[in-house]
Amino acid sequence: MAHILSVLVDNRPGVLARVVGLVSRRGFNIDSLSVGPTENPDLSRITMEVTGDEVALEQITKQLHKLVNVVKITNLTKVNSVKRELVLIRVDCTPEQRAEITQIADIFKAKVADVGATQLTLEVQGDDDKIEDFQRLLKPFGIREVVRTGRIAMARNIN
Repeated sequence: MAHILSVLVDNRPGVLARVVGLVSRRGFNIDSLSVGPTENPDLSRITMEVTGDEVALEQITKQLHKLVNVVKITNLTKVNSVKRELVLIRVDCTPEQRAEITQIADIFKAKVADVGATQLTLEVQGDDDKIEDFQRLLKPFGIREVVRTGRIAMARNIN
């Protein structure tokens, strides 16, 4: 099962390497990883999607809490949360196909990031389903390259 963890850590050199090393040593594959500073410049947030069972996840969470630089861990898997990812997709495009591809992009609220003589680069953000559907519709044109940022997530503010 895939789990999304949000790990708040001290913004210091080497912390990411220690967190990732601990997770990989426990036999988890990291499917997605994103890290960046928070509203507090002394803290960074690591968002990672890992695959494994509940018992192993609990073990990893306990081990992560033992790391000095880990401030807080939140399992966002079963929490009502907002999840997003940014993707760049380079697709083959003849001049005759440009209108059709940009129409598909408009439906998905994607942006044209770059235009070449025979290719378009499109930028889209959203959840997994949106991104997969977008790629599926572009596949017949010939996808040349896909670059994904890694998922970010935040618990919804429920009052």
